[in-house]
Amino acid sequence: MRTRVRGWRWRRNPLRRRSDVVEAWTVLAVALLLLLVAPLAGAAVGWWAHDDARAVAAEQRAERHRVRAEVTGRVPDTPPTVQGGRERSYRVTVRWTEAGVAKTATARVPAGTDQGEKVDVWFDSLGRSVAPPPDETAVWQHTLTMGACGAGGAIAVILLGHSLVRAAANRHRLTEWEREWALTEPQWTRRRA
Repeated sequence: MRTRVRGWRWRRNPLRRRSDVVEAWTVLAVALLLLLVAPLAGAAVGWWAHDDARAVAAEQRAERHRVRAEVTGRVPDTPPTVQGGRERSYRVTVRWTEAGVAKTATARVPAGTDQGEKVDVWFDSLGRSVAPPPDETAVWQHTLTMGACGAGGAIAVILLGHSLVRAAANRHRLTEWEREWALTEPQWTRRRA
């Protein structure tokens, strides 16, 4: 049956060592850092990521344009490609009219699109088929992911620092015990030092 004495590292007693006090203060500092610094780091990284993602989305919206086009090419029977977690799509020939001129290009269309259907496709300034610019949901997903990674990184650094301090405290504690045992052992074993 074990009894647990709470706060023994804070009380004055003959068994308490300096390394015990350092470890107690370290635990308190780690708790404060985990409760205050890690969420603030996550919020700061998330804020930065949100501003960056919105700027990228605005830039892509400015350089890309959407076209309502008719699928003219044959839709393949093979499974569609996956593009970075986005919905599955096929590359087929599409046709549309822009400023009275009929244009044709190969573009990505959603899976399940049949020949003759009208779909929205996106092109960059060079006329290449590109993915649509990120919407507000994608921006927020990026923000939350980066914020969580920032908070996780801060937590990892804090816990790594705590483990280093704890290892140093244990090493120092063992050195103190060895030193004291060297003084106590001759009295117990009746050996001369």
